Amino acid sequence: MSRYRIQYAGQAEKVRAEMTPTYRARFDAEMARTLGHSPYGHGSRPEHPQEQDRRLATVADDFVRYYVSEPPVLVVTAVNITHLG
Repeated sequence: MSRYRIQYAGQAEKVRAEMTPTYRARFDAEMARTLGHSPYGHGSRPEHPQEQDRRLATVADDFVRYYVSEPPVLVVTAVNITHLG
């Protein structure tokens, strides 16, 4: 079970919806396993040094730009996905 809830906004949801069902299932599982448990880990980095909650990461071979909401909310919101698959 993920500690952080994963949600998709705008362009990220559009790209996710266009993934094949098999790849989307893999992508969702990887998002939950990695960013859902530790959004500041797993090789992620801040988009800008002064904004630690705006981050970039590679998940299941895709580039993801996301925001982290801290307690009590605990949400990772993907706002952009560059799908390479």
